[in-house]
Amino acid sequence: MSDLLAISGARIFDGEAWHDDAALLVEFGHVSSVVRADAVPDHAEAVHLEGGSVVPGFIDLQVNGGGGVLFNNDPSVGAIRTICAAHAQFGTTALLPTLITDTVAVNIAAIDAGKAAVAQGIPGFIGLHLEGPHLSLARKGTHDGALIRPMDDADLARLLAARSQLPNLLCTVAPETVTPAQISALAEAGIIVSLGHTDASAATADAAFAAGATMATHLFNAMSQLGNREPGVVGTALTTEGIHAGLIADGIHVHPASIQIALRAQSGGGHIFLVTDAMSQTGTDLVTLTLNGRTITRADGALRLADGTLAGADLDMIDAVEFMHVRMGLAFEEAIRMASLYPARAMGIDAEYGHLRPGAVASFVHLSDSRRVQATWIGGGQVFRA
Repeated sequence: MSDLLAISGARIFDGEAWHDDAALLVEFGHVSSVVRADAVPDHAEAVHLEGGSVVPGFIDLQVNGGGGVLFNNDPSVGAIRTICAAHAQFGTTALLPTLITDTVAVNIAAIDAGKAAVAQGIPGFIGLHLEGPHLSLARKGTHDGALIRPMDDADLARLLAARSQLPNLLCTVAPETVTPAQISALAEAGIIVSLGHTDASAATADAAFAAGATMATHLFNAMSQLGNREPGVVGTALTTEGIHAGLIADGIHVHPASIQIALRAQSGGGHIFLVTDAMSQTGTDLVTLTLNGRTITRADGALRLADGTLAGADLDMIDAVEFMHVRMGLAFEEAIRMASLYPARAMGIDAEYGHLRPGAVASFVHLSDSRRVQATWIGGGQVFRA
């Protein structure tokens, strides 16, 4: 078998431009180049696709579960493997398994699972997202209020230690329960700090962003809203230079008009990117799920607790891309970037992720002409075929 792989037969979108009658060359798990189809080296192993398009693999920074597994219920390396495999069916080639508010013991288990996933080289795993427990009770959403609490010194030390053993770590916090000094310590250690599940004022959000927070978690959901005299976290995130924001694009979590406003308002240097906020149902026909002893029901395209509270999303990444392209009218290329390049930029990993230019990790998706996932490659290896 050759160390050089040549993918041809489909249009290739490298993240910036389209290439027709071309081949994607992959060597040792990274993109070597895109060349004319008739210029493929003779020693390359040829993979010929029947039409459609090849696009950069999707990156999902908020994934609670998949394949029947919820990370909170099973914070293990086996669960991470199952979750990554489930989302690969929908074009996701890199993700952050996400642990929502839980006990200290479960947080430690999740971090240990992440370390094991690194050691085992699980395809698609690029780090962890710890969403809580340092949030606001006023905007707790589906998080268990009994487990929400301020960050203490032990919490901070545990996160700093975890970052040194994980490729990437994203933490969602509310600035009501985490101080600017703590945010600065996290950011200086290379942890991406995101504001979410927060009722903070614009002034408090400003202080958190100034301290080093660079992201907003599922924009509009579980945060103080844009008002006439108080812009809240929504307004502050959209108008602060360099702040990125995740978006659940299912037409349920955020009204299309609000999405349109956000896209127009986003300040330079930051981007709105797509997240699924998926639970264990992805890749299954599950109708009910369990979280912290509470039942979540899957119906009408949504996941809800018994009282109607949204509990994650019944969404996969290719459907989020399709929503942005078809329902919101974005160019297909921009919808793809929202699922690939922009989350990579938000995590500071866009030198190697989110595009198919030379030097990038060779993670990509073959889509049919109707934009459905036909096959998925991670690091040059095929992990899914329809």
